Amino acid sequence: MVGRIHSIETFGTVDGPGTRFVVFFKGCPMRCAYCHNPDTWELSGGEEMTVEDILDYYDKNKEFYMNGGGLTATGGEPLVQIDFLTELFSQAKQRGIHTCLDTSGIMFRRNDPAVFAKFEKLSTVTDLVMLDIKHIDPEGHKKLTKQPIDNILDFANYLAEKNIPVWIRHVIVPGITDQEDELTRLGYFIGGLPNLKALDVLPYHTMGEVKYKNLGIDYPLKGVPALTSNEAIIAKGHIIDGIKKRRKELAEGNSQNQTQTENS
Repeated sequence: MVGRIHSIETFGTVDGPGTRFVVFFKGCPMRCAYCHNPDTWELSGGEEMTVEDILDYYDKNKEFYMNGGGLTATGGEPLVQIDFLTELFSQAKQRGIHTCLDTSGIMFRRNDPAVFAKFEKLSTVTDLVMLDIKHIDPEGHKKLTKQPIDNILDFANYLAEKNIPVWIRHVIVPGITDQEDELTRLGYFIGGLPNLKALDVLPYHTMGEVKYKNLGIDYPLKGVPALTSNEAIIAKGHIIDGIKKRRKELAEGNSQNQTQTENS
């Protein structure tokens, strides 16, 4: 089986736990306004590689990944090539490699039996999912990414059902994803995920603007300033407030149910 790969980073430090071997897949249906990898959008181009090509490359530096690291699939959107991704993770697991999927979840379809079956198979060989929720508001999400949010949130719930550890990532863009009420709503949603292991709040930066210029593409967020570290801290606080609120409600609900059971 052959996949289309944009590039490979051999010593990734921000794409999952430990030092990671990061595979950037080609193809993505999202058109996020702040995307810093627009050269991965199209499925064409890149390099055709087999699973063996990738894992043999991994093995050349495997000593660096053995202390809590592993392999991360990112992009682009790896789920566009779900069959190749599943085969890559399957063979990686056979070699004892920790697998991490960095995704938007946009390709998830619970109501499509053929697609859902593929996710069921992938779930058995995925150790960790880094799920990037772009915007919690449906209209805001559609405006920011050109795609609906429904399947993404359903994918988050699916991961909880499967008890697959998840890290939530959220980019804070000034004037777009930095509203207190929406950040609190995001926190409230992910606070209901029992498999939530980490929250990464990523400040928007303008480093991708040069790449757009080189590709001859208009940069959608031209003029939007980079987020400051202090603003990122404040934004993360709002998300955490939402998480705490949801978990408090869940704890109180469980306590009431237990009391009713004892009194029945």
